[in-house]
Amino acid sequence: MDPGATAQERSRVIPLQGPASAFLILIPALDEESRIGPLVEQLASLYPQASLIVVDDGSTDGTAEEARAAGAQVLTHPFHMGYGAALQTGYKYAIERDVDLLVQMDGDGQHPPAEVQRLLEGMRHGDTDLVVGSRFLGRGSYRMPWLRKAGSFLFSRVTSGMLGRRVTDPTSGFQAMNARTLRFYRQDFYPYDYPDADILIRAGYHGLRFDEVPVEMYAGLPGKSMHRGLRPLYYVYKLLLSICMAWITGRLQSRHGA
Repeated sequence: MDPGATAQERSRVIPLQGPASAFLILIPALDEESRIGPLVEQLASLYPQASLIVVDDGSTDGTAEEARAAGAQVLTHPFHMGYGAALQTGYKYAIERDVDLLVQMDGDGQHPPAEVQRLLEGMRHGDTDLVVGSRFLGRGSYRMPWLRKAGSFLFSRVTSGMLGRRVTDPTSGFQAMNARTLRFYRQDFYPYDYPDADILIRAGYHGLRFDEVPVEMYAGLPGKSMHRGLRPLYYVYKLLLSICMAWITGRLQSRHGA
């Protein structure tokens, strides 16, 4: 158990089983029965050295059973807690196992397994704590509805302005990270629903070194379960509010030398 964990965190960490691994692929999933099995099988074929962890966020279908049958270890939430909560379950699991390198990707097939290698290369060939896969750096042709495209442009500009550097895809959930980033992401400020540009801004203010690498992603997949029910206007409002809080926190830390 991490000595810095709070009592609340210790109560939520899932017990460990099996041998430790320095390379872990984390996949949060909700009602992905038809897609999770083939995804896990392809990842296992491409990266036999990796541990595959699926966090089943209270699915009502056979997501957990299909993931296990394909060879993944499954951590199960008793009910739907949110995308961010599913990620944090995986982070805390990885911290307990002293994992040095973790890749996170969605369970709906948006992130092609072959592109994991680009994230790994970014981590291994650079002096960085976090690598973010960007849809907008010229690899592939990612298409999105105009409203989402406008929102992505807005958050890219805001994030770039706050961090003083170009950030093309601050809402990408396709990431690789080291143990330092895992410990930072484990904290209570991490949102239970949608960690996006606000978390990247906090990471930058905290001093984490991050890079973007070009990756291909698939757009417009039907039934993107981990993100269903999110109203666009609420999403923009919530994320802008979270970004403001991240900026205030960063300024206070800078003023007090934290």
